[in-house]
Amino acid sequence: MSSQSEYAPSTSDWVREAVEKIDATGSTEAAGFNGMGVVLMTMIGNKSGKIRKVPVMRVEHDGVYVAVASLGGAPKNPVWYYNLKADPNVTVQDGTETKEYVAREIDGAEYDEWWPRSVAAYPDYAEYQKKTTRKIPQFLLEPKS
Repeated sequence: MSSQSEYAPSTSDWVREAVEKIDATGSTEAAGFNGMGVVLMTMIGNKSGKIRKVPVMRVEHDGVYVAVASLGGAPKNPVWYYNLKADPNVTVQDGTETKEYVAREIDGAEYDEWWPRSVAAYPDYAEYQKKTTRKIPQFLLEPKS
């Protein structure tokens, strides 16, 4: 990720406020939802080229994370979905630790393996899936080697 880019805060109040809490405290523990943890994904905006930061629910297994593109069950994908499709290089902050990852959208058996983990981490995902006809995308975030 280029250090030349400038950070562009989200236009969404809850996203911007969560990022501000994380930046102020240095830890994602400051921004959980209903007692459930989040991680902070930092990526490059596919249209703006600016740095974008998005908190997503903490879905982790054996050092690998999944980012669930639910948008609360809306009929469309969140904007960050398109950022990851255009440039899969992200950083993930979990607690106070930040590492580099590569994102890839998963499907088939891999999707089926991770979906129950995603729902276990944030049960609302099951309700969000019922609200939309789209299959909610999941991105595997694997450590850069």
